[in-house]
Amino acid sequence: MRARPLRIIVAKAGLDGHDRGAKVIARALRDAGMEVIYTGLFQTPEQIVQTAIQEDADGIGLSILSGAHMTLFPLVVEQLKAQDAGDVVFFGGGTIPPEDVAELKRLGVREIFTPGAPLQEIVDFIERECGKHRELVG
Repeated sequence: MRARPLRIIVAKAGLDGHDRGAKVIARALRDAGMEVIYTGLFQTPEQIVQTAIQEDADGIGLSILSGAHMTLFPLVVEQLKAQDAGDVVFFGGGTIPPEDVAELKRLGVREIFTPGAPLQEIVDFIERECGKHRELVG
């Protein structure tokens, strides 16, 4: 029996209406053979986590360009824990200062990709980390 492809949620949260980067990532993941669910703009952390649970996602990628990363990323981590879904691989990207990256990782974000990160690096991370997730839960 063949395993289903990795299933990844690509999300935009809060009032950030810039989604070109999220769409580029979604396409790169799709082209790498993953199933991608793009939530669209203006999602709440609760909606993002509910989508991940409903879709049985292996990972969530959150893109933030608005500067609200220190608020929205921790809220997604909290929602994952509250919904007993802390095993879903949560990663993000956007214009995030290096000093905030360390704090976000400490809070539970697995990886942060800033503008200019090679798409193959992102794909490799997701295949590696979400593949581990699947082995643990599947």
